[in-house]
Amino acid sequence: MIPAMTSTPHDRTDESLIALHRILRATEHYARKLAQAAGMTPAQLRVMQIVDERDSATPKTLANQMGVSQATVTTLVDKLVGRGLVERVSSQVDRRQINVVMTAVGRTVLAHAPDALQQRYVLAFAKLADWEQAQLVSSLERVAFMLDAQSLDASPVLPTGEIWEGTGSE
Repeated sequence: MIPAMTSTPHDRTDESLIALHRILRATEHYARKLAQAAGMTPAQLRVMQIVDERDSATPKTLANQMGVSQATVTTLVDKLVGRGLVERVSSQVDRRQINVVMTAVGRTVLAHAPDALQQRYVLAFAKLADWEQAQLVSSLERVAFMLDAQSLDASPVLPTGEIWEGTGSE
């Protein structure tokens, strides 16, 4: 339920901070739930989802789709390879190219992972009218600017924990 708008600027400041705090708490709650259920971060889950959707993906493709650096993708993939959830294989078309592919264990873990918080957001966002989507994007971009977050490496995954400038989330 959306609270009623109040008339004083001070109250609106508090309301905006409360709403921002709720969003942050939701992402932290989801990350804990995901870590308990699947033993991974939201960013690692997104890598697995992209690889599964495409059957394989290059690190460059993953970085571009997630909106993060290739160094961030390398770290994420390294952790998933270490757990046996994905593996790196040479491309059959170009042996110099490396593809990331799912393992059978990775498919099982992905199938049992809780629904991603961003998937719920995407479904609700898609139901908004075009003008509402534009207004929401504009407002969120403004909030990011107000928090001096425009230079952070970001992906469409709702991250949690420490966020290092220029490195994204892991």
